[in-house]
Amino acid sequence: MHVHHCRFCAKPLATTFVDLGLTPLSNDYLKPEDRERSESFHPLHARVCGDCKLVQLPQIETPEHIFTVYAYFSSYSSSWLKHCEAYSEAISARLGLGSKSLVVELASNDGYLLQYFQRKGVPVLGIEPAANVAQVAMDKGIPTLVRFFGVALARELVQEGRQADLIAANNVLAHVPDINDFVEGIRILLKPSGTATLEFPHLLRLMEQNQFDTIYHEHYSYLSLHTVERIFGAHGLEVVDVEELRTHGGSMRLHVRHAGATRGQAPAAGLLKVRADEAAAGLGGMEAYLAFDEKVKKVKRDLLRFLIDAKEKGKTVVGYGAPAKGNTLLNYCGVRTDFVDYTVDLSPHKQGHWLPGTRIPIHAPEKILATRPDYVLILPWNIREEIMEQMKAVRAWGGRFVVPIPEVKVL
Repeated sequence: MHVHHCRFCAKPLATTFVDLGLTPLSNDYLKPEDRERSESFHPLHARVCGDCKLVQLPQIETPEHIFTVYAYFSSYSSSWLKHCEAYSEAISARLGLGSKSLVVELASNDGYLLQYFQRKGVPVLGIEPAANVAQVAMDKGIPTLVRFFGVALARELVQEGRQADLIAANNVLAHVPDINDFVEGIRILLKPSGTATLEFPHLLRLMEQNQFDTIYHEHYSYLSLHTVERIFGAHGLEVVDVEELRTHGGSMRLHVRHAGATRGQAPAAGLLKVRADEAAAGLGGMEAYLAFDEKVKKVKRDLLRFLIDAKEKGKTVVGYGAPAKGNTLLNYCGVRTDFVDYTVDLSPHKQGHWLPGTRIPIHAPEKILATRPDYVLILPWNIREEIMEQMKAVRAWGGRFVVPIPEVKVL
C-alpha cells in the first residue's frame, strides 16, 4: 500500500479529512475541440497529519502543468481589487514604505496588487510562474519574473542586492507543493527589519462552514494558524499579527517577521484571538478533523434533493460562475446538464468553454436574461451579494437564487 507523507514534517499520513472521490483538475476548462477527448480524473482525498495537523492533498500533478498557463486573472473581481487597494494603503502606512523600499509579490498574477504600490512610487517586483498572466502585468509596466519562487530564486535576488521590505503572498501558500522551500525562500529574501504578509483561506472557516468545495488539486494545503506557526517557526520566522478577512469565505492575513524582531512587545490581539478560536474548535486535537467527512456528505444529499425536486416540478436551473470551487462541488455531487442547463461567467477567458468533468457549457451572463431560468445556482458563493446585485433582473420574472454552502438555501 502506498503511504503518503506530510509535506511539512514528513510523518506518514494515515487519517482521512475528506474523500471527494475522483475529479478532473479544476482549472482544466474544455475548449470546443476538446469535447470528444477523455479527461484525466484524479483522487481528491484530503488527509490530516496526526503530528502537525496540516490538512493536505498528495501532489498528483506537477506545479508546472497546473500553473504555467493559468486561467485565473485576479482583475476580474471588483470586490477583490478594492480589497487589494485598501491593503496597499494600510500596509504602506504601517511599514512606512516609500521610494527607497522594495515590495515583492509572490504569485503576482496580472499585477492586480502591485499596481497600487507602483502608483505611490514604491519600487515593486512581481514573481509569477504563469507566463500568460505575467505578460499582462509586464504590459502594464510592472516588472515581473516568470519563475517559481523558492530558495534558489531568493538567493539569486539577494546576490543581486535585492531584499524586500515587504513580501506579499496572497492565496499562494496553499498552492505550493514544497512548503518548506517556499517559506525558507521568504526568510532569505526578507530584510532583517522586513515584514511578509500572507493571505490564505482559513481552515477553521472551511470546517465550520462546510466549504469542502474549496478543496481542489491546485490547493495542496489547507492551513490553520496552529500549523502555520509551526511551519514558520521551523524556518526562523514568527507570526506577529493576524487579521481575519472576509475574502474567499474567510481568510487570514498573517504578518510575519524574522524570529525575535518584536522581542519585548506584547503579542498582538488578533494573533491571540485566532489562537484561542482554533483551540476552542479543537484544531490541536484530532476529533474535529475526523467529523468533517460526514458534514460534507450531508451537503451532497441536500443539493441533490433540491435539484431532483426542482426538475420533477419542471423547473429550470442554471449556474452563475465557473470558479474552481464549483467544479469540485458539481463533480463530487455528480451534477451535469441533467440538472444544470449551463453556467455563465464574466471572464471572456472561460466563455465558450465547458466545465471539466461535468461538461456544463459556460456562456456570458446575458444568456440568463434570454432564457429566464427559475433558479440560478451561485457557484462562487463567497461573492453572492455582488452576484445577486449584478443579476437582480432575475427577480423580475420570479427567478430565485440558490447557494449550496454552508447549506443549501434558496434566497
